[in-house]
Amino acid sequence: MDNNRIREIFQKHKSIAVVGFSDNRSRPSNRIGRYLQGNGYHIFGINPRLNKLIVDDIPCFDSILSIPIEVRIINVFRRSEFLFDLIKEILLLKCKPSVIWTQVGVVDNDAKLLAESNGLIYIENKCIMTEHQKYI
Repeated sequence: MDNNRIREIFQKHKSIAVVGFSDNRSRPSNRIGRYLQGNGYHIFGINPRLNKLIVDDIPCFDSILSIPIEVRIINVFRRSEFLFDLIKEILLLKCKPSVIWTQVGVVDNDAKLLAESNGLIYIENKCIMTEHQKYI
């Protein structure tokens, strides 16, 4: 994906679900969620253990399907083996996101094909915070 397209995604889409969000401030999912929130994005944490809690001013839900508003970017911090099932769950949403973004090391070709064949932009194996710092 070219740099202009990544910049456009950050400028256009302001709601992000962080799948695998942690309440531990030293974990990357928490740090990156807080970073994005501090840069004007509306963040939702996804973690069954944190359902209905607010962690660092980030509302948390047990699954993607539980978020009460439309989310435009899904940022994934789960292991690769869970990615395909997550994409299937995302495809159940009435209002689908525009972008699936997997963090460094989260790779699954079948999940990518499923997402892209259903019209979703798929950015794989890139840190959303690093990319944001480069392009915004």
